[in-house]
Amino acid sequence: MNIEHLETSGTFRLDGGEWDVDNNVYLLSGKEGVYIVDPAHDKQAIIDAVGDRKVLAVLLTHAHNDHCDLVPEIVGHYGAPAYLHPDDDMLWKESNGDATYLPLNDGRHFELDGQPIITIHTPGHSPGCVVFHIPSENTLISGDTLFNGGPGATGRKYSDFDTIIESLRTRVFTLDADTTVLPGHGDNTTVGAEAARLDEYIQRGY
Repeated sequence: MNIEHLETSGTFRLDGGEWDVDNNVYLLSGKEGVYIVDPAHDKQAIIDAVGDRKVLAVLLTHAHNDHCDLVPEIVGHYGAPAYLHPDDDMLWKESNGDATYLPLNDGRHFELDGQPIITIHTPGHSPGCVVFHIPSENTLISGDTLFNGGPGATGRKYSDFDTIIESLRTRVFTLDADTTVLPGHGDNTTVGAEAARLDEYIQRGY
C-alpha cells in the first residue's frame, strides 16, 4: 500500500470565526484503487492527484468543515461512498446539510490489496473523531486527534480536553512507539515521541 500526501489551503470556519489553514490530504493507493482521506479545499488538486485510478471511498477523520465540505462534490465526481463517524453528524450538517454519508464505527476495517485500514474512535477534538491505523505501513493517519507537539484543539464546541487525553492514553499511545503519525495539519511525528510528552500536554492543558 502506498500513502500519498498533498497539502491544500483554505478556510476553517467554526463558532462564527474563520482561520486560514493548510490541510494534509492522504491517498491510500494500491492495485485495487484509492481511498481518499479528508479531501480538503481544492477539488481539482485532488482530482489531479488521483488521476485515472478508481476511488474506492472517502474516509473522514471528523466533520470540521476544512476536512469535509468538499466531500459531496468528490462523492458526486467519483460515485464513491463517504464514511464518517455518526457522532459528528451535527458538524457534518453545518457544512453539508442533508448530503449523505455512511456510518463509520470503531473497529471498522477497510482493505486495500489484502492489507487492513483500521478505524479507531478517538473522541475529544470532536465527538466523532477517528484515526486510521495501517499496520502494514506502521502508520497512523491521525486527523486532528494528534499533531507533532500536542493533541488536537479542544477550545471550541463539542470538544473536550479530558476526553482527548483519554483517547490518546488508551487508544493511540498503546500502538507501537515507532508508528509514524500523519496528522491533518503540519509535520509528521511518531507515537513514541508524542507519548513521551503526555504529562506535558496535561500540565499545560492543551
